[in-house]
Amino acid sequence: MKSMILTLRTLCFICVVWAGNANAGRSCEESATNPHSVMRGLELAQKTMKALDASGGEVALIARVGQDLSKYNLRYSHIGFVWRDHPEGRWTVMHELNQCGTANSDLFNEGLGNFFMDDPFAYETLILVPGSAMQQKIVASLNSPAVNQMHSAHYNMLSYVFSTTYQNSNQWVLEMLAAASASDVKINDRTQAQTWLKMAGFKPITLTISTATRLGARMFRANVAFDDHPFDRRMAGQIDTVTVDSIVRFVESRDPEVKKIVLKLD
Repeated sequence: MKSMILTLRTLCFICVVWAGNANAGRSCEESATNPHSVMRGLELAQKTMKALDASGGEVALIARVGQDLSKYNLRYSHIGFVWRDHPEGRWTVMHELNQCGTANSDLFNEGLGNFFMDDPFAYETLILVPGSAMQQKIVASLNSPAVNQMHSAHYNMLSYVFSTTYQNSNQWVLEMLAAASASDVKINDRTQAQTWLKMAGFKPITLTISTATRLGARMFRANVAFDDHPFDRRMAGQIDTVTVDSIVRFVESRDPEVKKIVLKLD
């Protein structure tokens, strides 16, 4: 029994250390720490770290399951970059997060443990390890002004894919990929990134969202808006936004060396 108590205390301590921005992108409601959820999140983090080490890569894209999105035929809700910020260093996730359901976002660097401390619908992650050439380009972008140039603090969970009015967290990753991938032109802002993505053939996934659902979300959630979407598409309930699935499809179409790894807990 003493061993179990010590283990739980250790896990909770690790969670606190790794969760410096625990409310970012998460519910702001106070809730008691669930030791089982903590253990599951850390277990998946450990499993992910071993897979990343074994991949031999320096940087990858990492996605997690958040809420149940099966009614939209989606599995993963959120994606970021995971990389070693120096040789043999720890794996760090860089991603955009909504601040407690507000209309604002920021960029965060955090450990793998914190990445999975979101009480997910399922403990599952998708890792995309690009080919070596693409990895070098991504690392260069993560160490450049592009990190902030591609970020907008005006957050919208369902932002239109080709508008700079708002940005969702997956959109930042996509536009960072554009900045890293463009070889014929230097991308310095989001407008240029979106222009390049159109030319490169990026296709968003269209979500069908009813008028009643849109009105309810707009009235009661500060982090959801639809006014950036084309009027005719919006009135038809066709919401073209950046999802994890659309990013995965785009990366796979452009990088024949990319490796896909799916990890889950039973």
